[in-house]
Amino acid sequence: MQTFDVIVIGGGMVGAALALALGGGGLRVALVEQQTLKASALSLDDPWQPRVSALNEASVRWFDYLGVWQGMVAQRVCPCTHMTVWDGKGTGQVEFDAQSSSPLGYIVENDVIRNALLHQLADSTVQCFDDQTQLEYRLSGQGGEVVLGSGDTLQAPLLVAADGAQSKLRQLSGIAVSQKDYHHHALVTTVETEFGHQDTARQVFLDSGPLAFLPLSSRHGHHYCSIVWSLLPDEADRIAALDDEAFCAELGCAFEHRAGKILGADRRLRFPLRRCHARQYHRQGVVLVGDAAHTIHPLAGQGVNLGLMDAAVLAQEMIRAMQRGDDWWAAHILDRYQRRRRGENAAMMAAMSGFQHLFGAADPGVRWLRNTGLKLTNKMPLVKALFMEQASGLSGDIPEFIR
Repeated sequence: MQTFDVIVIGGGMVGAALALALGGGGLRVALVEQQTLKASALSLDDPWQPRVSALNEASVRWFDYLGVWQGMVAQRVCPCTHMTVWDGKGTGQVEFDAQSSSPLGYIVENDVIRNALLHQLADSTVQCFDDQTQLEYRLSGQGGEVVLGSGDTLQAPLLVAADGAQSKLRQLSGIAVSQKDYHHHALVTTVETEFGHQDTARQVFLDSGPLAFLPLSSRHGHHYCSIVWSLLPDEADRIAALDDEAFCAELGCAFEHRAGKILGADRRLRFPLRRCHARQYHRQGVVLVGDAAHTIHPLAGQGVNLGLMDAAVLAQEMIRAMQRGDDWWAAHILDRYQRRRRGENAAMMAAMSGFQHLFGAADPGVRWLRNTGLKLTNKMPLVKALFMEQASGLSGDIPEFIR
């Protein structure tokens, strides 16, 4: 049996970042992942990956603190310096511009983020156990044991569930969740556009759901965007069945041809959208982070940023406790993490649900209200500055190394 201070289950972006932080803080960390934890690298000419994240300033600072941000920049990231949002069935529009040397955010492929984290993990004290498709958990009420496919056993006083929205560890710990089906499916892919995006993220609200074009790096004179198209299930069936030419034509019409012609599209991925929030973030030696604790509508691109802040706050509380000789796995330490994060996440989830209902309503009165609201907001610099501050992730209760 191998003994650790903490075992992190799940080596995605949030789990890997947390493991790095805890290992750098002096804890003995095991990271257990179903897939490989061996890093590769993406060059500018490699095919685009369909899943991307919109990283806010807080997440960028967190990655910089972990020593991985420059590794992402060395591969490929695209700054977002401008944002345009409009109502597809009205005249309301609001625009946001970066007010300083810092962009509004960065669009980064998930594989680029994870590769940078894995390169850093390879040079860290974190002990990685990858390709673990068969895991058994033995929970003792104070942490527990993880039995690997080989039969080897890992033990720690605290287990971290970073294993996604369908977290097996969360289920075994008995933590209940509240769920809501948005009755929408997200379709994501990369498209080549006729016009350049000028580092602008654009989102239109349609009757079928929001459609976002997120800027990616141009190369060899060609222009690319990652799209996230939220559709009703029946409409998603129809769109998914289109051939590439018909899909590009329909996408261009839906986007009002603001990117010019859609010249091509990569493979399309589709997944259902659900809101899920754990009723508590820890129980009997298991603590939740990222999608294991909450999932959110992607219309504002905040899901990964919330998860990364979970990891940052949990790491801060645990390292502080260890440094003062306290039990980093104790309930009062995890309670502090829960207090700092659950309310923040719930507020963002409520705001996204409100936006989804407001822009999904076909009632003429509601449509007039939202168009009027967009126009008024666009004329109010202080209100827009408040929105951008909130979206940056730098407001509220954040760790000192990010602030």
